[in-house]
Amino acid sequence: MDRMEVTETFAGISLPGHLHTEESLRFASSFQFQDTDVVIVTYPKSGKTSLLHRLCCWVPPPCSRHNPELEGTAPLGAGQGRACGHCSCLRVCLTPMSFVCSRSQVIYMARNPKDVAVSFYHFHKMARVTSESQPSLLSAVQYGSWFDHVKGWLSQRAELDLFYITYEDLHQLGRSVERLADWLGCPLQPEESRAIQQHCSFSSMRENTMVNYTLIPCEIMDHSRGRFMRKGTGVGDWRDHFTPVQNMHFHKIYQEEMQDSSLRFRGLMD
Repeated sequence: MDRMEVTETFAGISLPGHLHTEESLRFASSFQFQDTDVVIVTYPKSGKTSLLHRLCCWVPPPCSRHNPELEGTAPLGAGQGRACGHCSCLRVCLTPMSFVCSRSQVIYMARNPKDVAVSFYHFHKMARVTSESQPSLLSAVQYGSWFDHVKGWLSQRAELDLFYITYEDLHQLGRSVERLADWLGCPLQPEESRAIQQHCSFSSMRENTMVNYTLIPCEIMDHSRGRFMRKGTGVGDWRDHFTPVQNMHFHKIYQEEMQDSSLRFRGLMD
């Protein structure tokens, strides 16, 4: 069977079979973390590409082969991908015991869920690996609930060495770069910070084939239907897509799900 038509299920979470296999998910769930590992965790469409590109600017190569995803279809070999890695589908309650027992550093990035929904919508139009009948982002989409992902990881901030940042923070590029560098113990010289900011500007990233997805085969991404990196603003884009009724419906669900959370996003409740 064509993997493009397969949906994998891991701990009740639906995942696109073209990107995840039973073997790769077993590998992810038993991965042996080391104290020196840095793990980037995001819900899909929350800005992982932007964040990882910034991080890779000062992590010695090869940081990715280009940026290994823990639960991807190609399991990492011994010692591979130790500079940094990315994990999108694993909930904190499903992470391997070696992660819990290690002193691995975690960078967790969240994004205004309304903008996540819009980004998912545009990605869905291009991606040939997503179902034609994707339900609402707020329910049983591939990769599971945004609410469960965010609340699960951030509830462990006291137990984990966790650096929390939002996609919206990245639009204050200089400050975000310096905060992250300091947390990683890699303080930057002014000229290094300027070089990273230039390299990681939206205009630069949009033309970088290692970032903009143009190298992804047309069998997977229909590039005629849009660009993976669309605007570069990305903050408040939901206002051009949500109807007043949809916005009210979203607020109701958000308040029910997040009533005990202090998490706030710029422009969320407009």
